[in-house]
Amino acid sequence: MKKYTTAEEAVKVIKSYDKVFVHGSAATPEVLLAALEKRADELNQVNIISLSTYGNMPIAQLKYKNSFYFNTLFVSQHTRELITQGMGSYIPVFLSEIPALFHRKIIVPDVALIHVSPPDKHGYCSLGVSVDICLSALKNAKYVIAQVNSKMPRTHGDGMIHVNEINALVEVEQSLPEIDYTKEITEVEQTIGKYCASLIEDGATLQMGIGSIPDAVLSMLENHKDLGVHTEMFSVGTINLLKKGVITNKYKKKHRRKIATSFAIGNRDMYDFIHDNPVCSFLESDYINDAYVIGKNPKVTAINSAIEIDLTGQVCADSIGTKQFSGVGGQMDFMRGASISEGGKPIIAMSSVTTKGASKIVPVLKEGAGVVSTRANVHYVITEYGIASLHGKNLIERAKALIEIAHPAHREALDQAARIRFNNHSF
Repeated sequence: MKKYTTAEEAVKVIKSYDKVFVHGSAATPEVLLAALEKRADELNQVNIISLSTYGNMPIAQLKYKNSFYFNTLFVSQHTRELITQGMGSYIPVFLSEIPALFHRKIIVPDVALIHVSPPDKHGYCSLGVSVDICLSALKNAKYVIAQVNSKMPRTHGDGMIHVNEINALVEVEQSLPEIDYTKEITEVEQTIGKYCASLIEDGATLQMGIGSIPDAVLSMLENHKDLGVHTEMFSVGTINLLKKGVITNKYKKKHRRKIATSFAIGNRDMYDFIHDNPVCSFLESDYINDAYVIGKNPKVTAINSAIEIDLTGQVCADSIGTKQFSGVGGQMDFMRGASISEGGKPIIAMSSVTTKGASKIVPVLKEGAGVVSTRANVHYVITEYGIASLHGKNLIERAKALIEIAHPAHREALDQAARIRFNNHSF
């Protein structure tokens, strides 16, 4: 068994200009990061590499701009303002392709900071709620430091790592970060959820993105039968459907009778549910997000969101103009996977307007906005005003369908923009 040490001692190995991978999602290693913050004044430009992080990340402060640089694979709340202020940048990449960045030595972490369950009698720890890209990162890191937490669930799947693969272990007892979007569902999101549920067939395989709308959809599925789940993110709303026998995974072709996922973020009840639960398989993102693996399942219904969508169906989901808001993530992986699945349905679901009342359906995307899903990949767009079916439609037909589900206050302006764009044809 490797020798345990303190967090302060463990992070002394990190040097200026090192590349440091940080475990993400609900597995963000808060104790190790707190210890690293204490060394901020003696470090220069330590390159932090991560996906979304949750909980406390004390090094993510502008006052440490000389100490740390955030080279992130997905922009999250911790890093959004830092990147805007020049204390980091975003690496555009599909979630399915991130493990290859490590395996092909395009990114080689000097140190990996990870968060695991205590080792079992055979010496194996579990990566718990976040396998996704972490396994590939730590396998290619030069030095691995693990925060060993008795409250980290042991999950089945790819995420087992032997203590012999870890250079330093730091024992902690700390609750995982919690998020429960089911408590934030609005009336608009409930309506969107009903429209989405109307497209989901019995026996379908589900993928849901993160947020209130996916959980609103799940809350509308109690009368469905034999649903399956193959998704990058496991969310709280799934558990109720499992317990009620709605989700059986009976008709999936890949991992039948099991939920296939790569990471989870939720509440304590969810973490307790997935602990040592063989119905949940936590697998690497290059597999979970492989479009051809996804497409092997029947009736894959992929529901993702957008920041804005133009009248031809181009989806911006990661930026507000030139300002990076999130990342490419796995949206395209699942949109493509759903489109090649027999009976599959790629869906973009979003409210019709922003919190400030601006239309999310726009004549053209903002200058500098990134296209995450191309117009060729979008089959359905759903707002609280209905469902626009775009697949097989020409540009004019698409514009008409999208205007019909835009907020009424913006339809006239969108109609005028479409008339100009398409030379008044058919409008």
